[in-house]
Amino acid sequence: MVNASAADASPAAPSLREALTFWLRLGCISFGGPAGQIALMHRELVQQRRWISERRFLHALNYCMLLPGPEAQQLATYLGWLLHRTAGGVAAALSTAAGLLLVISSSVSHDLLKQTLMPTITEKQELLFARIAAAVAVCIAGLFGIYPPAFVAQVVAFAFGLAAASLFPAILLGIFSKRVNKEGAIAGMLLGLVFTFSYIVYFKFVSPELNSTEHWWLGISPEGIGFIGMLLNIGVAFGVSRFYAPPPAEVQNLVDNIRIPSGAAIAQSH
Repeated sequence: MVNASAADASPAAPSLREALTFWLRLGCISFGGPAGQIALMHRELVQQRRWISERRFLHALNYCMLLPGPEAQQLATYLGWLLHRTAGGVAAALSTAAGLLLVISSSVSHDLLKQTLMPTITEKQELLFARIAAAVAVCIAGLFGIYPPAFVAQVVAFAFGLAAASLFPAILLGIFSKRVNKEGAIAGMLLGLVFTFSYIVYFKFVSPELNSTEHWWLGISPEGIGFIGMLLNIGVAFGVSRFYAPPPAEVQNLVDNIRIPSGAAIAQSH
């Protein structure tokens, strides 16, 4: 239970330099997802530094949990704005995005280039590609911030539609099917992603004047086309997999271990 005196205590007012130093530090150590970031902000801002009161922090957290989008970034942005208005809000928002930029840069430079497309690149070149990927991600985010494609709820719907048309089927088929192989999964992901992305771009950017029910394919809006992309993904994954060898035995054993963890016994009736 929150102590009443602690909840109502007047928080200390930090300088802008102190706040910027804290948000920079938070961006370097805030890993663990939204739960970890929120817990870290609560410990640092409320319990240790006492810059924000307990009551104000929980009040803001309740609102951020109801809003669409990443609650940790929304909470950090509001708290930064509360302390130093626009400058504090921008610094706080960037602090929670630092971990995401690291993931994007390392995924492009190491997973995509080093491990797949360009295995002969040096560590220096890998670092250069990581920096380029981070810079491109920042530019794209800035463009979407200056020229938002839609309201927040629509952007979230687009994001989930793209994920449903590309990643979700591969994850599910990887668990529940031992016949879908690498070639089938990649083909399905590419088709689902290209189809869904093209449909959204066409109606939102290329021909926005046609973005109405009478012009939508089968009456499906750009926000809901991810479902069709998901079905295409699954169908192509199964179809392409029939023309290639099944997954190796160790992969099929891995699927079995995911379905039935080691040590689990057959269910018994009592």
